[in-house]
Amino acid sequence: MPQFSRHTRRGRIVIAIGLSALLLGTSACTRIRTHQGYQVDKLLVDSVQPGIDNRASVEGTLGRPSFVSQFGDQDWYYVSRDMRALAFSSPKPVDQTVLRVRFDPAGNVVAVDRMGLDKVASISPMGDTTPTLGRHRSLFDEIFGNIGAVGAGGMGGGGAAGGAGGGPNGS
Repeated sequence: MPQFSRHTRRGRIVIAIGLSALLLGTSACTRIRTHQGYQVDKLLVDSVQPGIDNRASVEGTLGRPSFVSQFGDQDWYYVSRDMRALAFSSPKPVDQTVLRVRFDPAGNVVAVDRMGLDKVASISPMGDTTPTLGRHRSLFDEIFGNIGAVGAGGMGGGGAAGGAGGGPNGS
């Protein structure tokens, strides 16, 4: 009978170690959720009214914008994005809100536009190289291509033309 209880105790220890290793291994694959940018408060956003508010009141209500348009009318943009990633994978956007506040030349609010994740453009570059104009040279051509061209005529190296050197014409 004492041997039976000894095996059970060892079995329980092995099972406990195995379960803790399994729990530790699966916790490394947890989803990571992050928020980037502006914290959208629907009540505050809805309180910005076209024709009533101006730049100062919008800044007082919503705060400073994430960025301001560089061309044309100065629109203000508030960007908010929720991301999700699984352990070490690249993060993917789950939700995105871009709030654009448009102003007239006098600084009064003309419109408040909301855009979501559907407006995000997905681009995927093709290939591992960027096409360029010009000659296609190999690595060795780039490294050793200028050997012998240092003192060649027309390259700015050469002799002292103009007579400021220690030659027969320019003492």
